[in-house]
Amino acid sequence: MRKTILLILFLTGISALFSQQSKNFQKVIEVLSAQEKAWNEGNIDAFMEGYWHSDSLTFVGKNGVKKGWTATRDGYIKGYPDKETMGKLKFDILKTESLGKNAVHVIGRWTLFRSIGDVGGYFSLIFKRMNRKWYIISDHTS
Repeated sequence: MRKTILLILFLTGISALFSQQSKNFQKVIEVLSAQEKAWNEGNIDAFMEGYWHSDSLTFVGKNGVKKGWTATRDGYIKGYPDKETMGKLKFDILKTESLGKNAVHVIGRWTLFRSIGDVGGYFSLIFKRMNRKWYIISDHTS
């Protein structure tokens, strides 16, 4: 009887853990969907709402490492000065992984469909939940 009770408690705990992970993954996907929508509307400022507004934000791209929200935003504005260059963004999520109760790692592919030629690559993002919202705290995009 005691083993049965322990097994039920264990399975209940595992079920709650997976339920929380599933909710976390869904919230992260919602952030990425909002970013995709903002980008496709040509709105870099709305796109940047998915990033942690901090000098500690880290962005790694083809031009090296940028530190901070402002430097990341400035990089996007410089690299994508108009809607033609921005094109239409599509994210494909390849993997999500829990890094604890308040952190998620996402690996995916990005594609920009553009009249001047399509481009794309891969990304690895670390999201952190702060004040009940999820933010990208680290972005490595190639």
